[in-house]
Amino acid sequence: MSIKMNHEEPYNIQKDKWENDDELFSIIKNELYTAVVGDVMDKMGYLHQFLPPQIQPLRKSMFLVGRAMTVLEADTFEELSPDSANPIMRKPFGLMIEALDDLKKNEIYICTGSSFTYALWGELMSTRAMQLGAGGAVINGYSRDTTGILDLDFPTFSYGGYAQDQGPRGKVIDFRVPLEINGVRINPGDIIIGDIDGVCVVPKAIEEEVFIRAVEKARGEKTVQKAIFNGMSVKEAFEKYGIL
Repeated sequence: MSIKMNHEEPYNIQKDKWENDDELFSIIKNELYTAVVGDVMDKMGYLHQFLPPQIQPLRKSMFLVGRAMTVLEADTFEELSPDSANPIMRKPFGLMIEALDDLKKNEIYICTGSSFTYALWGELMSTRAMQLGAGGAVINGYSRDTTGILDLDFPTFSYGGYAQDQGPRGKVIDFRVPLEINGVRINPGDIIIGDIDGVCVVPKAIEEEVFIRAVEKARGEKTVQKAIFNGMSVKEAFEKYGIL
């Protein structure tokens, strides 16, 4: 069934929900934001779902949503190590090329594991990700080619721009594996949402309840805001609606 996004005749989120990721991500883009999703997860007992606040959009208006395609990076100290017992050390960038080409529609390239001494994402990577229909990139570290990425308008969240290349300094050593960023667990397929207020991770096991509750809360907040605009005090609004 098709979910209607007409705000004058809102769909019943409890009744209709969504049939696929395209419908779900359309709901999220139209109605939700990281703050309300985070609030809902707090109420459900998931208190550590936000990535570090240093991870910010390259452009403030950027919004991303998609499923995590996790990428594990590690520092190295030369571009190629021909005598290494590990074949990955004999490949430029390790498994980065394979990871990038493995991106699927609506997936988010989310990478961690390295020191903060080089960039893990750039313009050509963004170009390939866009071609594959990916939803964005979340980098626990730096990105580069900032002007090029901004021209593409590809949703990229990182510590900001830093041109130093990963080539002789780091390699992707695995992908589609569990990650942790500052204690936040990220499994392949978890939903990642990013906006101007940060990036949060919604575990796949609880996603349906999270988004049903989040839509209800977001709509409730609009009702409360309207009541306050019309003169209701915050105390009265909270007592009536239980939302703040």
